[in-house]
Amino acid sequence: MLDVLASSSLLTMMLVVALGTLVGMIPFGPVRFGPAGALFVGLAVGAMDPRLGEGLGLVQSLGLALFVYTVGLAAGSGFFRDLRSQLPLMGGSVVVLAVVAVVTMLLGGALGLPPALKAGTFAGSLTSTPALAAATAQAGSEEPAVGYSLAYPVGVVVTILVVAVVLARPWQTRRDPDPVAGVGLIDISVEVENPTRLLDIPGIADRQVRLSYLEREGETRVVASDEELRAGDRVVVVGPEHAVRRARQHLGRRVSEHLAHDRSEVDYRRFIVSNRAVAGRTVGDLDVPERFHGVVTRVKRGDLDLLAHEDLVLELGDRVRVVYPRGQVHGLKELFGDSQRRVSEIDALSLGIGLALGLLVGLVTLPLPGGVTFALGSAAGPLVVGMILGRLERTGPLVWGLPGPANLTIRQLGLLLFLGATGLASGQAFAASAFSLTGLKIVALAVVVVAVAALAFVGLARLVGTSAPRAAGGLAGFVGQPAILAYANGRTVDERIDAGYAALFALGIIAKIVLVQVVGAA
Repeated sequence: MLDVLASSSLLTMMLVVALGTLVGMIPFGPVRFGPAGALFVGLAVGAMDPRLGEGLGLVQSLGLALFVYTVGLAAGSGFFRDLRSQLPLMGGSVVVLAVVAVVTMLLGGALGLPPALKAGTFAGSLTSTPALAAATAQAGSEEPAVGYSLAYPVGVVVTILVVAVVLARPWQTRRDPDPVAGVGLIDISVEVENPTRLLDIPGIADRQVRLSYLEREGETRVVASDEELRAGDRVVVVGPEHAVRRARQHLGRRVSEHLAHDRSEVDYRRFIVSNRAVAGRTVGDLDVPERFHGVVTRVKRGDLDLLAHEDLVLELGDRVRVVYPRGQVHGLKELFGDSQRRVSEIDALSLGIGLALGLLVGLVTLPLPGGVTFALGSAAGPLVVGMILGRLERTGPLVWGLPGPANLTIRQLGLLLFLGATGLASGQAFAASAFSLTGLKIVALAVVVVAVAALAFVGLARLVGTSAPRAAGGLAGFVGQPAILAYANGRTVDERIDAGYAALFALGIIAKIVLVQVVGAA
């Protein structure tokens, strides 16, 4: 059987992915390892025969590049929007890494580990393959890989446990905006008792509510943007419950007969954004009120239900809810595209160009003190480029973003390939040292290093006013392990998780590459 597996790397990879998925579904107390199961199965299978871990470098790099690029696309917009608020967390994380490096040197020295093993343990505890490459180049041998292979699973397991606790016991903070995912939207009908301008209604100016229907003197139409509401008018107010309540108190009283139930004159429908000319443009750019006498009220994006303010940028796959006069449906379908088939197709041109740019950036080499060079590599290069392109949304005819379901599919596939290949490639080194006295020392050092790093980071996040979901994503990026991010996203739907990961991942790689050489020289 081993000969068959050794003769077909693809067969071996698929078996590791399948078995790893099964292992990831098994609950260990409150924790399921999810995609990280592929890593652990890969370690076990790779330990059986050295041939099983050979020739997987391309698969490993491809999987990692696909994963981090799609994460960058999804998180880029939120990252740049929240960059100023995340700067304290980013700066503090570098200090935490420096402290962790000192702990590694002191405790590793007390355990009698040589510098190369300490450097490998530091890189493995924080799951940084680029840091391992720097440590290996500095040592001139494969000795750091032994420490890396033993510390790597410890880093994954301990950090997932910490993330589980953080998400299970979230804390409150005023400095981190509430997530769009957790708000939830409602719509109610209100009878106007206090005449007012539309712009004077609480929540209109700060994009907390929108109005759609207007019934006046027995006729129903769509509310105009410069509407003057009169006593006796009835309107539909859309938004989060607290904002709708404030608007209703300003306007008058809620009525039980919902205007949206009468679709004889004004109708509503969700349209799928499949037209690439629309993707990357704002709701205001479409000028729906002027062109179709309608109003966009909501945008469904994955599991998120967003209020459609004028500056909201639309993405491929968004389901846009429009309130419009009957007879305008064909024009709106032509505008948005409204094709499930087209939105399921991947734009291979933009995906290929984006990934190529990311990999090119990853190849750029910069000299560091001591004759060592630094490059972002296939991990941070595509992530950084993906974040920039995710912020740009489009460049001329090229739409950089991917439809939500396509993004998640590519992300999951890339993650499984990367983790499975990493496990297979590290299996032999893991098995050779796992049950020796040196191996036990490395594992003990890794437990302390990861625990100090994770607890210090969580403490820093609370100190600077970061929310629990952003701290969980930031910890995944700080440690640098995609499986931890996947676990956090599996526990809760919150866009701040991906934003925290994107903010810390590339920065963490750079800091670890520098610090691992300090550890290896001590």
